[in-house]
Amino acid sequence: MNFKSNAKMDADQRGKNTMTQQLIAKTLMVAVFGYLLVEGSSAAYASSTPESFADIAEKLTPTVVNISTTQVVDRDRAPEIPKFPPGSPFEDFFREFFDERGEKNDDSQPRRRRRATSLGSGFIIDKEGYVVTNNHVIEDADEITVTLHDDTRLEAKVIGRDPKVDIAILKIETDIDLPTANWGDSDKTRVGDWVVAIGNPFGLGGTVTAGIVSARARTLNGTYDDYIQTDASINRGNSGGPLFNLNGEVVGVNTAIYSPTGGSVGIGFASPSNLVSRVLSDLREFGKPRRGWLGVKIQDVTEEIAESLGLDRARGALVAEVVGDSPADKAGVQSSDVILAFDGKEVKKMRELPRIVAETNIGKNIGMVVWRDGVETRLQVSVGELDEDEVVVASRSNRGDRRSPQRKEIGELGLIVAELTDDVRDRYELPEGASGLVVVDVDGDSDAAQKGLRPGDIIDEIQQTPVDTAEAARSVINQAKNLDRSVVLLRVQSGENVRFVPLKIEG
Repeated sequence: MNFKSNAKMDADQRGKNTMTQQLIAKTLMVAVFGYLLVEGSSAAYASSTPESFADIAEKLTPTVVNISTTQVVDRDRAPEIPKFPPGSPFEDFFREFFDERGEKNDDSQPRRRRRATSLGSGFIIDKEGYVVTNNHVIEDADEITVTLHDDTRLEAKVIGRDPKVDIAILKIETDIDLPTANWGDSDKTRVGDWVVAIGNPFGLGGTVTAGIVSARARTLNGTYDDYIQTDASINRGNSGGPLFNLNGEVVGVNTAIYSPTGGSVGIGFASPSNLVSRVLSDLREFGKPRRGWLGVKIQDVTEEIAESLGLDRARGALVAEVVGDSPADKAGVQSSDVILAFDGKEVKKMRELPRIVAETNIGKNIGMVVWRDGVETRLQVSVGELDEDEVVVASRSNRGDRRSPQRKEIGELGLIVAELTDDVRDRYELPEGASGLVVVDVDGDSDAAQKGLRPGDIIDEIQQTPVDTAEAARSVINQAKNLDRSVVLLRVQSGENVRFVPLKIEG
């Protein structure tokens, strides 16, 4: 009895030992697997983090040059010299101080000349001697000198420049075998990628800074801004230098910094290579940039505007006006259309459309999607060439003031309007071809006042419906009310500007 009990106990103990051994083995396997997984991840991470940028710097620094410019500033007349008694010792001193012995102009008056100098960076993109820099580095320069990595100084001439993208291309003549930088694909550059900025400021030689891409598609003040933001230091004198990826390819041209002190605070901006290389191609071939043109005046789509148009959310670019005989006009684009897509690219915000159109090949027949009357409509348009010097000015009549206009109230919008007559056109100096209702007074507490409507503004559409009488305006507003709309969209002409204004329906 006791023997059996002891045997049974020994069997139970052996079973427990086996289970313990299995548990220990499984625990060890999990631990080893976890260790390998962590070590593998660390190794993969470490392999993507460069131990040094020395190889990249050594290879690419010779492609970066210093740009120095000189501008001769003439002053047609020197400041008047204080009068002193003849023979006074101060007379000669002030005569020399004010440079009266300088060059004379036609009036035999003193002319003062001084030389203003600026410094920046650039980089070589072609063995034929083509150098890229910022437009603001060489703007208004009388003389431009390029200093190579080996301190060779060469005179440069401007082949072309584009102030809108702040890019210029120069040409130097030399028998030296020039090192060149290669373009990369800036569209593949992601936030968090390593980048290296190289400059040649103040003629001191190449400087190298490294950082990451902090953000994409940044805008400053330009129409075509699409900057890469980086925390790689871009200090004074580094403007015009290249921003490289770890493959040694140029993905941007260092252009600007945000700084309250003038030095780098970790916020720098570079023009993306895909935009710059396209502009440079035009500058080399035509001497000027060539941009696509649609022929519309546009504005942001706000939440209120989206609601008034029945659009699901604020997106796209709202067409405020279509230029006559433009590509948009020929394609059937209408005022109050919302452009949602252009050439297969979604237009998320209004500011994206000018850049997308500008980068489209001139003469290309492309498709576009617009929001019109509550549905998406597809159009075909042949992209034209933008003439940036063209300015369209509306003519106005100015025949003096006659009689006060007949005032009619639209209380739902906080407006008092008048129908367009010759007397009203004269009073507010409106164009002959203008149509619609003229604002003659605005309730100071209304949404219209907050949105900036002023006497003299013309309302020619409400909810995409033309209106030329107060009764027609009230009818459109009542239709919007019946559709449970709390906002109506007005097309407003203020002088030469046309815009859409969403107004809350009151009462």
